[in-house]
Amino acid sequence: MSTRLSVNLNKVALIRNSRGHNQPDLLQVALDCERFGAEGITLHPRPDQRHARYDDLPLMKQHLRTELNVEGNPTRAFIDAVLAVCPAQVTLVPDAPDALTSNAGWDTIRHQGFLKEVVAEFKQHGIRTSLFIDPQPAMADGALACGADRVELYTEAYARQFSSDPAAALAPYLATAERVQQLGLGLNAGHDLNLDNLRYFQQHIPGLQEVSIGHALVCDALYLGLEETLRRYLTECRA
Repeated sequence: MSTRLSVNLNKVALIRNSRGHNQPDLLQVALDCERFGAEGITLHPRPDQRHARYDDLPLMKQHLRTELNVEGNPTRAFIDAVLAVCPAQVTLVPDAPDALTSNAGWDTIRHQGFLKEVVAEFKQHGIRTSLFIDPQPAMADGALACGADRVELYTEAYARQFSSDPAAALAPYLATAERVQQLGLGLNAGHDLNLDNLRYFQQHIPGLQEVSIGHALVCDALYLGLEETLRRYLTECRA
């Protein structure tokens, strides 16, 4: 099964923001990623706007030909920004405002009441809604109870353990993916996936529809160039 590649451009936005101008041009990079084969673009605007910003979203929605996936913690400001553009997908992530990067999935049981309300609001506007979760089957059950369409598996633990024991690293993700399939939910994954560990994950996780990759992909592009980097990641996604 081929897995769609959504390119997270937050680190490109970070470079742009460091100089206060529009270089690199985030929209142009997104369009180039599409031209080189990307099947989606992911942006994760944070409250301090250090990466992608809320005002990046309308331009992306206007010009992208592939899917726009917007990630973030569903504060009221985030919800309003997403509803203003109605992307194909919103991925809800429980990251604190001061988090360096996403570092945990939702407890979909403890926060079920809150998440139900937020998911319902997005779905009323026709936006496919995904919940970022740790690799625990119970969290998939909770996501279904919240009304989510998909879950995104938080893959940092897999990436960290992969080089020493790939099978052990994969085990909790496989169990969760199997539960996700039983529940009829869609399945995405992301965080620290790269050219070393992506193929093994893609080949062994059933029903994997989409991976969102940013940091490693942007780092590889510094050496390989954007077009060659996209070619290599797409090869891994279609292995």
